[in-house]
Amino acid sequence: MKISLPFLYLFFVGIGQLAAQTPTPDAFLGYELGSHFTAHQKVIDYYKSVAATHKNVRLESYGRTYENRELVLAIVSDQSNIDQLDQIRANNLALANGDKVIKLTKQPVILWLSYNVHGNEANSTETAMKVLYTLAEAKGENIKEWLKNTIVIIDPCLNPDGRERYVNYFNSVSGAKPNPDPTSREHNEPWPGGRTNHYYFDLNRDWAWQTQVETQQRLVQYHKWLPQVHVDFHEQSYNEPYYFAPAAEPIHQAVTSWQKEFQVLVGKNNAKYFDEHGWQYFTKERFDLLYPSYGDTYPLYNGAIGMTYEQGGIRAGLAVVTADGDTLTLKDRIAHHFTTSMATLEITSQYSERILTEFRKYFEQSLTNPSSQYKSYVIKSQNISRLRKLAELLKKNHIEYAFGADKVLNGYNYETQKTEQFKIERNDLIVNLYQKHSVLANILLEPHTVVTDSNTYDITAWALPYAYGLNAYAVKESISGAYPFIEERKKSMPTSGKPYAWVLPWECLEDAKLLMALQANGIKVRMAEQGFTIGGNNYQAGALLVYRAENEKSNKSILASLEALFNEHHVQYNVLNSGFVEKGKDFGSSVYKLLTPPKVAVLSGQEVSSQSLGEVWYFFEQELNYPISILNVSVAASLDIQKINTLIVPDGYYNDKLAEQLLPWVNAGGKLILLEDAIGAFIGKKPFQIKKKEEPKTAEGKDNVRQYGKRDHDDFSNSIPGAIYKVYLDITNPLAFGLGKYYYTLKTDANIYEPIENGYNIGFLRVDSYMSGLVGVKAKSKISSGVVYSFQEIGKGHVFYLSTSLIFRAFWENGKKIMLNSVFLEY
Repeated sequence: MKISLPFLYLFFVGIGQLAAQTPTPDAFLGYELGSHFTAHQKVIDYYKSVAATHKNVRLESYGRTYENRELVLAIVSDQSNIDQLDQIRANNLALANGDKVIKLTKQPVILWLSYNVHGNEANSTETAMKVLYTLAEAKGENIKEWLKNTIVIIDPCLNPDGRERYVNYFNSVSGAKPNPDPTSREHNEPWPGGRTNHYYFDLNRDWAWQTQVETQQRLVQYHKWLPQVHVDFHEQSYNEPYYFAPAAEPIHQAVTSWQKEFQVLVGKNNAKYFDEHGWQYFTKERFDLLYPSYGDTYPLYNGAIGMTYEQGGIRAGLAVVTADGDTLTLKDRIAHHFTTSMATLEITSQYSERILTEFRKYFEQSLTNPSSQYKSYVIKSQNISRLRKLAELLKKNHIEYAFGADKVLNGYNYETQKTEQFKIERNDLIVNLYQKHSVLANILLEPHTVVTDSNTYDITAWALPYAYGLNAYAVKESISGAYPFIEERKKSMPTSGKPYAWVLPWECLEDAKLLMALQANGIKVRMAEQGFTIGGNNYQAGALLVYRAENEKSNKSILASLEALFNEHHVQYNVLNSGFVEKGKDFGSSVYKLLTPPKVAVLSGQEVSSQSLGEVWYFFEQELNYPISILNVSVAASLDIQKINTLIVPDGYYNDKLAEQLLPWVNAGGKLILLEDAIGAFIGKKPFQIKKKEEPKTAEGKDNVRQYGKRDHDDFSNSIPGAIYKVYLDITNPLAFGLGKYYYTLKTDANIYEPIENGYNIGFLRVDSYMSGLVGVKAKSKISSGVVYSFQEIGKGHVFYLSTSLIFRAFWENGKKIMLNSVFLEY
């Protein structure tokens, strides 16, 4: 058969055109969307395929997860916008800097869609593929019009590690057909579940704190764009209908009337499409706008309209029978999220000019007339390391600051909670609220958050000066700092002869890293159990000392070794020429204890709070870079004191035998550190002396009648949704070294304990301990006095009872010091 040249030409041109066409998600995946959960790499491959074949799509890879999975953003719009994308982005940032020249009629609005921040809310990423394909193809006239004045940024999966944990489990246990019975194993994923990331952190609570690598990389991109509208797609219990904005109370007072108004507009537009299908939904319930580190509140506090959408479906798999007897499928869930995605794009496009006008107005007010009662914050410099870390966090959030000013002022003192006169010192950090990110700065620093409703979804207090253990002043006038940097303290040098010892601070995380480095290099380090004065300098209890003579026995070049380590760690140290002190004990005294490197383990397993374990795991592995063994609870009875001498038991609910199983190890010299509810497994188990404080009894004759309509309020009276308390410390105890008289803790429960009779009670709550946040009446009465931190000696070992979250979500910086003290110091 002869084939003509024109036929061949048409044939190969046709093949080329087919190859250039983007397949639907179904065709690319090889199965119908919603009939299977898609692996992360396949999602990424699909996004790359769409971007490669569509000029109106730009794909940006913005980072990697802890498990090395790729993070991407797809940017979709009309091709004319994509062609000048860099200029559009620059114009958008100029609006946030107060630019009044840019014509809003020619500037597209930016809509950012974030999917799957919680790994086992897995429908979102499936939906994200359908959304991308639909926008890239832009087949309908409506979609083409919407994209002419809208830039859509799509993040298909904020938490690939957690999602892959869930998807791998589900795909490994599901049968040829989905089993809709909610009791079947495919609907009951094992511990730790797929909600969290690699280190078991909830990424939807990490936006402001940016402790996790996924958040850190995403927020760089977010601030490069500063979208006007941001939607965070979630799932809730599969027995719940769909939730979308407007949000519930409490709503932070910084949220503007326009931000609230647009949430209503969005909600009504979503409702229009849900009504057409008869789909159930609710608004104005449960999901509030207060805590600043959510995927809806963080954008709100940065000038956008931030919203959360919640589809019923956690652990629903491909199909599940709900409590109402209906069968909810993955295809249903995709349809719902897809509908709100497109409806939000529609309303955003329709109101684009108004949205941009209000966006510019938002930042104009921040720059010229911040709405908060305070106009400046001054954070004192009593701990330079923690101050530097606070400055780093502010910088990540694009909050401007400076240091030092020659002024005496009146301000609200965070410690005394009174307005007092104070002087600004050279290294005091100053945040002036006349700046672009004024709202976020104020919310993170304000001493008291106004809470209008007790029905909150998260903590109600987070003021950074308390979290970092730094006193601060809130000032009602505008103050500018004089210096852009901290003035470093100079290290002292010996006047003559060989050094007798080097004295090092024990105040912060960096000091612990130096201690670990010294011990890793075989250098002996001692701890001053009591303070002392030498050479006219006062040194606090907890100071570290390196004696030259005892180290020269094993290291003849100890001076060179120390110099190298000190330079590497940028340590500030003093050199001492004598062991004879002016006040306190001479250096030959037993109060200078030799520190032994700990061999640390932490328990994991079904009984353990995965997030509490994650905080410990992340702290040691990522922040300290110190080895830690993760052991299953089942091996508790067989611990070897030669291999593990320090055991951390995270928050959790443990079996009654744990205390008995660990007792021989403690008697042999083990250091047992019990966190939060882990203490409960040791109450009433001899020889452990810890006892809960009894609740106050109801007054006789008082009616104790609960009204059904007020049951939520009654439940709240016993709760603490995250409040800040001042803990009074025994400053002579090593657990309190480097902290001072007080430690500010985040209290998230009403647990309080009796003093230990034959042990050491280190942290107390008193009647004036409450500082900030929402606390129920009964709970506040219960914890008005009692013990929160204590330890006792058992045999050769020690047991620490630490009843509050010390390293809460890794941003409660000052609590890390208590953890360091419990692990690395001698008792």
